[in-house]
Amino acid sequence: FQAIQNKLADMATEIDAARLLVLRAAWLKDNGNSVNKESAMAKLYASEVAVRAANESLQIHGGYGFIKDYPVEKFYRDVKLCTIGEGTSEIQRMVIARQLLKSGC
Repeated sequence: FQAIQNKLADMATEIDAARLLVLRAAWLKDNGNSVNKESAMAKLYASEVAVRAANESLQIHGGYGFIKDYPVEKFYRDVKLCTIGEGTSEIQRMVIARQLLKSGC
């Protein structure tokens, strides 16, 4: 049971960190700042956290995670699009690196 609690705690922490990155990028954009780097960071981290959370959720549910009666099955299938749609994770990394090099880190 403790292993599941640890997985849940890690997922909640990563999801909250992803949410904060998204909120920071939105706040910067709302205040008229350029957000190329920040939006790429938020997209990269949030999409990869979503994939990890779906994988961990599937592990927690075991074999039931593959049955259509449980929403985990759909989340697991759909979440991979997050790392592909609107720019792959590799492209997001390139955008971040380019912005870091442009600004001198």
